[in-house]
Parts: sequence; structure tokens; C-alpha cells
Amino acid sequence: MISEAGNLPAAFTSFVGRRHLIAEIRRVLGPARLLTLTGMGGVGKTRLALEAAAESRKAFADGVWLVDLAPVREAIAVADAAAAALGVPELGARPALEQFTGYLAGRRALIVLDNCEHLVDACAELAQALLSAAPEVRVLATSRQTLGIAGEHVLVVPPLSVPDEAVELLRDRATAVRPEFRITELNHAGASRLCADLDGLPLAIELAASRLRTLTVDQAVDRLEDRFTLLTSGSRTARPRQRTLRALVDWSYELCGPAERLLWNRLSVFVGGFTLDAVEAVCVGEGIARHEVVDLLDRLVGQSIVLATEQEGLPRYRMLETIRHYGRLRLAESDEEQRLLTKHRDFYLALAERAADTWYGPGQQQTLARLRAEHNDLLAALSHGGDPQAELALAAALRYHWCADRYLGEGRRRLDRALAGAPEPTSARARALWAAAWVALLQGDPAAADEWLTEAGELGEQLDDATVRANVLGFRGTLALFRGHPEEAVSFFEDAVAAHTALGEEATTVFWLFQLARTQALLGDPRAAETARRAVAISQAHGEGLNRAYALWALGLDALARGDLAVAMVLTRAGLEIQRDFNDYVGAALLLELHAWISAAGDDHERAGRLLGAVRALWRDTGTKLSVFGPDLAEHHARCAAAVVGALGPLAYQKALTEGSRHDRPGRGIAFALAGAVVAATPATATAPSSLTRRERQVASLVAEGMTNRQIAAALVLSPRTVGGHVDRILAKLGYGRRVQIATWWAENQVPDPCE
Repeated sequence: MISEAGNLPAAFTSFVGRRHLIAEIRRVLGPARLLTLTGMGGVGKTRLALEAAAESRKAFADGVWLVDLAPVREAIAVADAAAAALGVPELGARPALEQFTGYLAGRRALIVLDNCEHLVDACAELAQALLSAAPEVRVLATSRQTLGIAGEHVLVVPPLSVPDEAVELLRDRATAVRPEFRITELNHAGASRLCADLDGLPLAIELAASRLRTLTVDQAVDRLEDRFTLLTSGSRTARPRQRTLRALVDWSYELCGPAERLLWNRLSVFVGGFTLDAVEAVCVGEGIARHEVVDLLDRLVGQSIVLATEQEGLPRYRMLETIRHYGRLRLAESDEEQRLLTKHRDFYLALAERAADTWYGPGQQQTLARLRAEHNDLLAALSHGGDPQAELALAAALRYHWCADRYLGEGRRRLDRALAGAPEPTSARARALWAAAWVALLQGDPAAADEWLTEAGELGEQLDDATVRANVLGFRGTLALFRGHPEEAVSFFEDAVAAHTALGEEATTVFWLFQLARTQALLGDPRAAETARRAVAISQAHGEGLNRAYALWALGLDALARGDLAVAMVLTRAGLEIQRDFNDYVGAALLLELHAWISAAGDDHERAGRLLGAVRALWRDTGTKLSVFGPDLAEHHARCAAAVVGALGPLAYQKALTEGSRHDRPGRGIAFALAGAVVAATPATATAPSSLTRRERQVASLVAEGMTNRQIAAALVLSPRTVGGHVDRILAKLGYGRRVQIATWWAENQVPDPCE
């Protein structure tokens, strides 16, 4: 439901106290556009903001969204982080800030900007731009410093009241680690004293509570008092509460064993959370053995130093920013900081290269999910410095993260920077050049793509790198197609397919085959369908998914051009079924466009109008246009829109567009397309209902197209044996003995599916 949209993390602990503050936040956010929660570190600004935001969901039809800025280190990346948090695709050449504000214009949403203090100027710029562009958006910020812009309301978050709220929090968190723990008459005074000594700071209390697993309340008070005595000669310019928080973290650090402290320090190189395999790759050695990692992590989780969580459905760990920052300071005091940063970069380089090397195979969805979860650390690895060639290799290896997800803008910036910083004629530069050309093509910048491809081609020859030369040929074809030169494009695509085949890279040919099929269809070449089927078959054989969806789109285009609406619809739906597992704005938009054109050709104009509305929302959010992918597609769109306007009238057309635009994410648009009615036949030729099931109708339409069982299996993502069973049942129901009779029956009796 739209009213439940957002990305607020699930609460792993109960929320204690502060009901009056939540009520005040919700009251202020009615008339106010911007509310900033300020207060010292550890006072609970983030948790309070998240709780208030969660309780405000119903007031914001387009969602409540968290933008966590703690991992962001550069002011220029603030808008990128905000766009990524909302899932705004970075597919256009416009600045990220412009794309982000444009996406939210006209939407009613609550944006939580968390941890703004280290980037306060950039956050102020973001908030100002957002409030100017999107009048129905509210911003709830957390920062140790106000943003200082007009219209800002400020709420200072105080510590918990002592003893009431503070002791309740201590009891709640201590019970979590020691179920038999109770606040009694005997220890209530000590608990109150402990909370008072910690100034009611939630973070400090939570850390202290973790110690009550092994200490009594009085022992905790005594140890904390000793620690405060040692700190009296520390910084006298810091406020007492800041000294208290540092004292508590110092205390928690010193209560850890040597190996626990060492791991704490090393974990601080991860800026966006981490997985077990990342810890084992980066943090082991020189004091920590690989087999010790799980136990050490468990101990740090038990002490609230590390939090267990999940992201993109993957189990992960993270550290509170205060804790991570403390560990980073400790790491900087050692002589191993640079070594750890290098290991961090090498781990993410290896991860990205594995993703690139195994892309044309199974698990693409999982690969992209992992890269999304690691996005902040991937950017950190790109920024470590010290080895320009490694940065170049990483930027190139992330090409599917940039191009097959929603990070085109980030990819363009990172590749541009990496190429500028490493001009040497290396293999890494050659790969980065054609990757940069791909990004530029998708952004609608053919001039930049042409420049990168020229250098990549020269470098491929110089290095005698056949794979680079093959990819340059293919992208030359894409460039020619996008520029409206299909005959030239065909030649390039055919050469690219031949080159990759000669290199034993059959799976890679899928990427060029679907583009070749699409171009052949544009030229009216009768080989188009066979080329696309070849792409589908190779994709199926290798377990690849995303390019299979594009190949089905090319097949659907060809079927539509031949007037075979039923086959075109079956192929389009099969492509959408694959796409629903991805977050590919371009692929979803192309398939939904085709769905709209088929619907209009079948006289379902209202549905076509709604699909065009969904498509319009997707193209708007990509920052690119359909015409980028070839002028003929723009002509198809114009004809479809004209047909819908002619059938419905301008007012009804606008209504359909508006209704469709609510499906403004790939998943929403695909769900709408697959759930509704489908054109299964040329209009006005349908006869009485048949006894065939919905799946049998799909199979029959493809049998009529002349496909083999294996080709039908690839198109519908089934096994050949399953398709054979469907064909046998179709023959039995129709009383036929040969496949050709199915084709004849289908041509004469195309029947709309009553279930759709």
C-alpha cells in the first residue's frame, strides 16, 4: 500500500518513554515544513525521530523515508545518499539534487535526514531545495547543529528523565541480556544513581545495561565512578555530558578483552555495515585468527558494541556511529590503519569483480541486492586513495551496479574521476573506458560515449585485448542504433557476437543478440525473431535472467510489428515476470511501453492509457527519454498516445495517465500490468471460450508462432518437459494429433482469456 511506503528500519528494541516529545514532533510537523531535533551525541535523536516518523505514516500518502547520512563523508554525496535511500534512480545526466527534488515534487512524504552535523551546509542546501520544489513534503532532521535556514523549527532533545524514564530504559535493556534482572527496592537507588551519573543519556544507559549481564548495579556504579575520577584531568572545555559519554565509551572499551578491542578498532573501517565474510577477509591476522571471528563478534553484539540486523534480506552487522567513530580514532592511533584500509578496498574490489565475472549466469538478483547493501562501503573503497589503478578496476567492475540498478549518476561520476586519475594505458583503463561509454549511452550522452569508445578501441588494439575489442564493437552498435543508423548497428552487433563467440564467451553474446534482434525488427528483417530466440535460448542455458527479459521484449516488438498481438502479449508478460525480481527502471519501462502499445492495438485504450501513465512516471524518474533508445520507439509511443486520445478523449486520457502514474516504481508498474486484463487476440475475431487453461493458451500461441518446446520453455521460463506436457494436453483437448493443427486452430480461434 502506498500509505505504508518507506524505508524505516524495523525496531529491534522497544521504545521507552518520551511520549510527550513524540506528540510534540507530530504537532509541529503539521504546519511546519522543517523540524530539526538537536542535542548531544547519544541523547537519542535518531531513535526519537524514527519512532515519531513511524507513528506519522498515515499522514504521508507517499511514504516516510530515512536518509542516513552517517556513512556519507563528502558534501557532494549528500544528494546521492538521499536519492539512493528513496530508491530514486540515478539514470539521467541531471545533478542528483535536481533529480531528487524533481522526484518528490507533487508527493506528500516525510523525509528523515539523520546525522546531519558533519555535513550541515550540504544538508541545509538539500532541505532548502526540497522544501522549495515539493510543497507537500516535510523534513525531520537530526543534528547536533541546526541547519540554519528560513522556516526551520528546532526541538532540543533532552536526556531521559531520572529516575523515571532512565531507570525504565535500564530495566528494559538489562532484561534483554539478563532475563531474571529486576528493579527492586534493594537496587532501585543504585539504578537511579547509575542513570544520574550517566546524565540520562540513552546510548550510555544502553551500554551500561549490557554490563549488567555480569555485574550488579552497585558494581557498575563503582566501576563507572572510578573511571570518572581518571577523567577529571581530561578536556575541561568539553561539556560535562560529552565527557560523560566519552567516559562511558572508554569504560566499555576497557572492559573488552584485547582481541575484542582489536576487532572493534578494525570494524570501524566499514562505513555502511558489514557481513561475516567481510570481517573474515578484512579483520583477521596479527592478533585475530579466522576461527575466532564469530565468537568475538558474538561477544561484541552481547555488549551492544555491534548490532545484528539485515539489509536487502541479507544478515548484516553494524555499529552505532558514535561507537564506530571511537573505534576509528583508536585505529588511527595504531600503525595498521593503512593496512586495514587497503584490505577493505581489496575485499570490495574482489566482490565487485566476482559480480562482473559471473554476471551472465544465475543469481543476478542476489548479486545486485548484495551490491546495493554494500553501496556505502563500495564508495568508501573507491575513495581510499593510494592506488589509482585499483580505483579504476573497482569503478569498472561495478558496471552492473551502475547500469542494471539505479546508480547511473554515481557511476558516471566515479568512472570519470577514476579515468582522470589513472591515464596510463592499462587493461583496467580499457575496461573502464567501455564501461563509461555504456553509462553515457544510457544517460543519453552519445558524444561522451563516442569519445570513450574511440580511446577504448585504440587501447584494445595496443594491448591486444580481444575482449575489449569485442565490447567496443558491441557498444559501437548501440551508439549507431541510438543515433538512428540501424544498418550500421547491425554490422557492429554481428561482429560483436562473432568476436565473443570466438573467445568462448557465449553467455555474453546475449547482450548483443537482443540488441541485434531489436535492430533487425526495426529494419523489417525476417531473421529478427530467430535472433531473439537464440538470445533467449542462450540466456536460459546459462541461467541468466535480465537480458532474457530484454530478448523477450525484442521478440514482442517483432510480433507486434507483424500484427500478432496474442504472441506479443505473451512474450511481454513473460519479460515482465522476469523483471519483477529486479529494480531495472529502463527494462521495466520498455516492457510496459510495449504492453501499452499492444493494449491500444487491441482496442483496450483505457488500460493502454494507464500503462502510459506508469511509463511516464518511470521515464521521469530515470531522467532520460524513450527516444534515447532509438527514434522509432518514440514514434510508436506517439501513435499509441494518439490512438488512446482518439478513443477516450483528452479528459479521459489525462485521467488514465494520472491513475497510471501512481505506479511509479518498477515493481508497482509490473504488478499493475500483470494483474489486469490482457489482450490475447486481435479484436473482433474472438470466438466462443475454449477449454484451454491460461497457461495452455500461452503455449498454444507460441506453438502457432513456430517455436519448439525448448524455445517455448525459454520464453515462459519453464522446463522443456513441462512444455511438452502442456502441448500434449492441448492436442488432447482439441482432438488433434499434430502441432501444425494447433497453429491453424489458433489462427482461426484466438480467444480472449476470461480470467484476465
